[in-house]
Amino acid sequence: MPPWSLLSASSRLSSALRCSCRWLSTSSPRSTAHDQQPPQRWADTLHLPKTSFPLYNEPSADPKVREKTTEALYRWQWENAKGPLFVFLDGPPYANGDLHMGHALNKILKDIINRYRVSQGHRVYYHPGWDCHGLPIENKVLKQLGVEVNELTPSQVRAEAEKYAHKEVASQMAQFRELGVMADWSPETTYRTLDPDYELRQLEIFKAMVEKGLIYRQHRPVHYSPSSRSALAEAELVYNEAHVSHSVYVTFQLDPSSSGTSESLRSLLAGKDNVGMLVWTTTPWTLTANMAIAVNPEMRYRVVSVKDESDRESILVYAVDRDEALRQVPGLFPFSPVVLGEIEGSDLVGASYRPIFAPLHESPSALSSLPIIASSHVTSDSGTGLVHCAPAHGAEDFAVMQALGLISSSPTKTLADATPTLSKGSEIVCHVNGLGQFTEDVADVVGKDSAPELVAKDILSEGGRAIVGLLTKVGALKKVQRFKHRYPYDWKTDKPVITLATSQWFANLDNIKDDAIAALQDVKFVPAISRNRLESFVRSRSEWCISRQRVWGVPIPALYHVPSNTAVLDSDSLEHILSVLREHGPRYWWEGPVSAFVPPSRRNGLSDAELSEVWQKGTDTMDVWFDSGTAWSQLDDLYASLGGASQDGKDVRRTFGSDVCLEGTDQHRGWFQSLLLTALGSATTDERRRVAPYSTLITHGMVLDESGKKMSKSLGNIVSPMTVIHGGKGKKEKAYGADVLRLWVATVEFGKDMTIGSTVLQQCAETMRKIRNSSRFILGSLGDKPFENKVAREELGLADRYVLHRLHRLDKVARAGYEGYNYPQVINELSYFANITLSSFYFDINKDCLYADRVDGIERRRILTVLDQVLTTMTRVLAPVLPHLAEEIHATLHGPESSSVFTTPWTPLPDDFVDPQAEEDMDKLFRIRSKVNSLLETARKDGVVKSSLSADVAMNISSASTSDVIDLLGREEDTLKSLFGVSGVSLCDRSVNETAPAWQYKDTLEIDGTEIEVAVRPAALEKCPRCWTYTRPAGDELCKRCTDVVHA
Repeated sequence: MPPWSLLSASSRLSSALRCSCRWLSTSSPRSTAHDQQPPQRWADTLHLPKTSFPLYNEPSADPKVREKTTEALYRWQWENAKGPLFVFLDGPPYANGDLHMGHALNKILKDIINRYRVSQGHRVYYHPGWDCHGLPIENKVLKQLGVEVNELTPSQVRAEAEKYAHKEVASQMAQFRELGVMADWSPETTYRTLDPDYELRQLEIFKAMVEKGLIYRQHRPVHYSPSSRSALAEAELVYNEAHVSHSVYVTFQLDPSSSGTSESLRSLLAGKDNVGMLVWTTTPWTLTANMAIAVNPEMRYRVVSVKDESDRESILVYAVDRDEALRQVPGLFPFSPVVLGEIEGSDLVGASYRPIFAPLHESPSALSSLPIIASSHVTSDSGTGLVHCAPAHGAEDFAVMQALGLISSSPTKTLADATPTLSKGSEIVCHVNGLGQFTEDVADVVGKDSAPELVAKDILSEGGRAIVGLLTKVGALKKVQRFKHRYPYDWKTDKPVITLATSQWFANLDNIKDDAIAALQDVKFVPAISRNRLESFVRSRSEWCISRQRVWGVPIPALYHVPSNTAVLDSDSLEHILSVLREHGPRYWWEGPVSAFVPPSRRNGLSDAELSEVWQKGTDTMDVWFDSGTAWSQLDDLYASLGGASQDGKDVRRTFGSDVCLEGTDQHRGWFQSLLLTALGSATTDERRRVAPYSTLITHGMVLDESGKKMSKSLGNIVSPMTVIHGGKGKKEKAYGADVLRLWVATVEFGKDMTIGSTVLQQCAETMRKIRNSSRFILGSLGDKPFENKVAREELGLADRYVLHRLHRLDKVARAGYEGYNYPQVINELSYFANITLSSFYFDINKDCLYADRVDGIERRRILTVLDQVLTTMTRVLAPVLPHLAEEIHATLHGPESSSVFTTPWTPLPDDFVDPQAEEDMDKLFRIRSKVNSLLETARKDGVVKSSLSADVAMNISSASTSDVIDLLGREEDTLKSLFGVSGVSLCDRSVNETAPAWQYKDTLEIDGTEIEVAVRPAALEKCPRCWTYTRPAGDELCKRCTDVVHA
């Protein structure tokens, strides 16, 4: 102990500092000194790091640890964990094609959550699933077979689709395994929506909704996809903001002789012929189905005279509020219209007009005039203020005309048709089939001679163009104009959707959405703003079209009574049908005779053959969102096996719901909604009626390429997760292994859209390399085994206590990050600790002691005590994100046959690791260290210093100074030289004259009011050939420390 450590600060500087400068004996080379080897004679006496832990992570090594940390670990924790149950309900990816980066992001995020829970001793339930029904798979197998759907029986299509789905599930499962996802991938602990038991549970949920009166059938306009040949729900639409329609301005000729014409209109139009109602539409193909023109009775309308280039006059009617906008449409009015008068919209209501294509019909007079009706949905925001109504192709048109009694207001009773066409007896006019083509019935409107120009033509392409030609022929066309607007597309085929009247099954959401909104109030949303998105979608839906006109799906088990043309779907029929399906399996619906499904109450003594003449089975299948939306039902068996609510007291969620669901932001309109609606719609108790099937909903954004563009084959910018792991063909793309990909997931703000590419992956690989190298250094120092000869905490030095203080912070921040799903917080803190606290500081100042001190010396034992704890905590912190690395470290330390690192709970570090005083003291010493480094760097540039070990540091402090800094320097005399990386440190009084060194660089700094002059100068002693520090007295073979160690 230096003499000033026993005196007060003032007396120290008045006596001890006036003495000749005292050289501290601790040595600390910079890492560069030990990058070289001393002569072999002395090298064998050093304790250099030795480890079997590889310098680089080889992706080929991942499979060696994968089983231990994935399937075996999942089974172990399920059988042995004693902590609380944690249920993660997996949203099923679609079983078609290889995994894309969105899949990898999704599954890795889920895995990080699950692994953290296992590390906390929780018992984790996680059964990966797949969505297996629907059009893409059906189309895929039909394409592979080279046939159309009507060339095979439904059972044949379904058999091929099932075979294909199983093959795709196996392929995706293998790729998910390569991501290091902890799960038991056996059939019993995974699910597929095609599994018979899954389908039966789904049908039970459907039955419960039927019994609650939520399911009904109606013939009405719905979103319909010609490319999918099926109705779609709102959740299956995407909107193309740049869709271009060929809109038209057309005229419908007013019938002045109609009895409903008001006196005001008769008076205004007296003596005028050729009066046209000007209408604008973006869907000219719907004009053949026109059944009315709607006006707003509260708006005023203008009657104008317009002449064309041939000086022919026509009379037009449109809204006053649209006059200015219409005059700006190029070519609509060859000459400026002359205003003849104005009239109230209410005075137009009741008048009639001639069908627009009547001139083409062989018997024009046989066609009835059509009405002008009142509707508040007509506005002056666009168009002409008059709206053509085709209730087969417009929901608002349908609602208005139904309310006025102009079309049937009750559900149409029809047999299920292969393609959705208008049933006989319906008042709705429709000339479009399920392929999106005009039917032969269009001849009823355009006449037999013109019909061939339309029949079997696609309404959105050549059929639409043919309509424009017919409009020109009848003189009704005033203007064709390209119109760019937002338009719905099929989310699967990316093709335009139309509105088409078909007979479909619907779920009434009006009766449950208030309960749904109430249930969401108890759900935590991550990020919090995503709550608004889901609630908005739920509030905006009043019904859900759940039927699809495809065979590959779960059947809607309705029976159709042929004589009365009615559908039967009630509790009695469903109870019987489900009993048959429980016995024979759900596929029996497609294979068994209809007689097997007719309940006894409706057989009426008929034979099986007679029943087949009276009854038909429905061919509609359920929306795939209904399929995946019932995934929560598999948890019923889980909670039943665990004793239900007793697992977590009275919390009702623990009887059927999940703790967490995590999916992409697009699932607010998809799976998140369908889970909620099916759970509440089928709830049979008040207790469950307002409880969501999840406690926390986590949403992630979409993965974009490095420049922020959506990935696509056409752009050639797809980054495949398997390519990231294994590398590209010809080694053009580097193989990084699963952990680098997982590290990328943990570094992005997943609540937003995120980017990935070669630059980002290289950065992640570099981050992982540094974490790996820090771990490798510790393993080498420990000799690949836990350190047993630990010292007590009170024996640790300042630097040791500071590192443990920072380690406690890492532990605490990482836990908070995992709990709050903030993984960048975890990685940032871990990287800082590994790179700054360890590599740049603690490793650097302690290499000399670790390499050159006695193997059982107290200083060395202090360091190894700290490093042992550091490696344990670091491994636990990084394990949820980097399980392969964590298992590799753990196996190196505990042996290859050791159990998984996750089998021992990650417990919080003790509070006595928290040492704010150590942090405060080290901050002061770091300031001095920074000044020393700056002076050394100047000396290097001037060529007087190659290694910092060839220099000493002198700190001069005024004898009149008194502060805690001086006490600190005295207490930490054994730390200073290793901290500064030099061979000697002296503490002197400025007033003492000393011999000028050969060279010197100095500067001053102030700490807590104490001014300190720091000088860097040549080392006073000789270089030791063993440790390479300049601490050897002239004439001696080694420095004193090395002499003691070598001759011990």
